[in-house]
Amino acid sequence: MLNYFKESYNELVNKVTWPSFSQLQSSTIVVMIASAIFAVVVLAMDISFKNIMDVVYRTLGNLGN
Repeated sequence: MLNYFKESYNELVNKVTWPSFSQLQSSTIVVMIASAIFAVVVLAMDISFKNIMDVVYRTLGNLGN
């Protein structure tokens, strides 16, 4: 178990390439923009589906009268 932790530490310190602060900021901005776009798309789909289902329910409700 001790050997595992030593090797893990060695890999994190010597083999992993850590991003610079500016690269980290750029990646964070890209993720935030992509998340916002995804949220807007899901919102549009939700509103569209609600409106379509309202029309369907109104139409089916009027058939019974």
